[in-house]
Amino acid sequence: MEGFGGTVYGWLQQGGIVMYILAGFSIVAAAVIVERLIALRRAGINVNEFLAKVRKALMVNRSIREAIKVCEEYRGPVASIMKAGLLKFGQPKDDIEKTIENAALYEMSRLERFLVVLATIANVAPLLGFFGTVVGMINAFDALAAAGLSNPGLVAIGIKVALFTTAGGLGVAIPVQLVYNYFMSRINRFVRDIETSTNMLLETFGEMERSGITPETAAAPSQPAATSPSSTEAPGEGSSSR
Repeated sequence: MEGFGGTVYGWLQQGGIVMYILAGFSIVAAAVIVERLIALRRAGINVNEFLAKVRKALMVNRSIREAIKVCEEYRGPVASIMKAGLLKFGQPKDDIEKTIENAALYEMSRLERFLVVLATIANVAPLLGFFGTVVGMINAFDALAAAGLSNPGLVAIGIKVALFTTAGGLGVAIPVQLVYNYFMSRINRFVRDIETSTNMLLETFGEMERSGITPETAAAPSQPAATSPSSTEAPGEGSSSR
């Protein structure tokens, strides 16, 4: 791959060990980015649709089991946290909130997995590039001291090589920082969805308690629909005898 008058492999050779380290950083960052893109995409759900199903199971069907089943049909942190809260129905509100908080902390740690690697690369890569530049400049001036002013081109070549590391560091850090910011914005949306869902769940629990729904009745299986009297009559009953 050509660029700036040379190949990427040529940059690595001219930039020295610093450029090889930056190349390693870029490979690690690419692997983390792909893994996080897949994970965050899988974690996303239609929150409005999900909450509507959960609320219907609780308020219309009055079934905790059905609401838990809805949570198990969806992936992601919102469904997992809602399930943890549903399993605590009937317990004191403080206990329910504590359970939801613990579940949220666990899910947030999963959402933010490996992001510290991207943040570290975005911060360290330009510093490492500047370090390589400083070292290269020192070598260039050493060459100038040895050759004297008779060969200024030698110094120019040395400075050019030194600046490769600065370009490499910024070339790694800028896209990594942009992707990191994108991931954080996605995670912030998950946080808002979690807050909305948990608030809805606590409000629904309050409505259920005011309606007289207890953990025993909510956990009981749904009763079969009553059959009409005519369907339960024995053959011949209800007909006049001749």
